[in-house]
Amino acid sequence: MTRKERYEGIVGWFSLNRPVAETELHYDSPFHLLLAVILSAQCTDRRVNMVTPALFERFPDPASMAEASAEEIFPYIKSISYPSSKAAHLRDASRMIVEDFGGDVPSDRESLKKLPGVGQKTANVMMSVVHGAPVIAVDTHVFRVAHRLGLSSGKTPLDVEKDLEKNIPVDRRAISHHWLILHGRYVCTARSPRCDECEIRQWCKDWERRQKNTEKEAR
Repeated sequence: MTRKERYEGIVGWFSLNRPVAETELHYDSPFHLLLAVILSAQCTDRRVNMVTPALFERFPDPASMAEASAEEIFPYIKSISYPSSKAAHLRDASRMIVEDFGGDVPSDRESLKKLPGVGQKTANVMMSVVHGAPVIAVDTHVFRVAHRLGLSSGKTPLDVEKDLEKNIPVDRRAISHHWLILHGRYVCTARSPRCDECEIRQWCKDWERRQKNTEKEAR
């Protein structure tokens, strides 16, 4: 099976069967989504959603957080991975938003990446979720799933991002991030992928390889 056929089959299946796919992070504004995405690095969305209600209530906008110290922010996120560094990122990002962007979260990727704690993945999440931009954020789930399915053999997240964006139609790119991340979170899991439950396995390169190995062993 060619890579083009895999893309067509997988994107077609998701388009038909998962027409709605959204981030599982809870938020009520672009600023709060930014905070949640920064906190989600190497942490589950479920854990982030447990701490953000109190954080959002205490810091409803960039100005309120810009006035706080990292020590004031820390208690709200202490159960998150790397809370000390993330508290500093939240504070510094808020201050930059206030001082350099007039209090509004930037709406372009390069400006977003200037914010402390924001890299390519976080910027792409913001661009796709908030603005519907045709970009694909590659986190650990997307990176793993893309390789297993045979959608990319890229060695870095940026390489995988380029492969996905090259082969996925523009109008499907924003939602494709959610398709792949949710598939990786609930079906194509890191340690024990649920291949028997997978509804796109007929296009999966890893499943194809496993089937061939099983056939060889049976001979």
